[in-house]
Amino acid sequence: MYDDLRLLEATTVQQALERRLAEWSACAGIAVEVWALPKGDVPDLVAHDLYATVCEALANIERHSRARTVSIALTLGKNGLRLTVSDDGCGFPSGTTGRGLNAMETYFAGIGGSLTVSGVPGGGTTVSGVVPPRALAQRA
Repeated sequence: MYDDLRLLEATTVQQALERRLAEWSACAGIAVEVWALPKGDVPDLVAHDLYATVCEALANIERHSRARTVSIALTLGKNGLRLTVSDDGCGFPSGTTGRGLNAMETYFAGIGGSLTVSGVPGGGTTVSGVVPPRALAQRA
């Protein structure tokens, strides 16, 4: 993943995510639907942890979900940053913990955001994160 983070330094978040999602989809054999990616600039400190969060979500999906499709939406606007990564995999029961879930929560907390991960056994998993505008401004 550290090589991925170096790639991010030479490009925008949108470009880096488009590249990563295409490569990951081809390797994992899981289709990716991109609903939205930010067109504007994302502060560097936010970009790194955001990118790391998405990479960790993809790794968890590949390892555990048996999903056939992943959907991602990442928006940046006056109401802050919002991230959603959903899959149609096997889900998981409430109360599940693990290294990947903890890592995603830590990355998002590092940029002043909050993250929830919800799994429905047999019904997929959704990672949802929000970074409020004030946290983005502090990291600009």
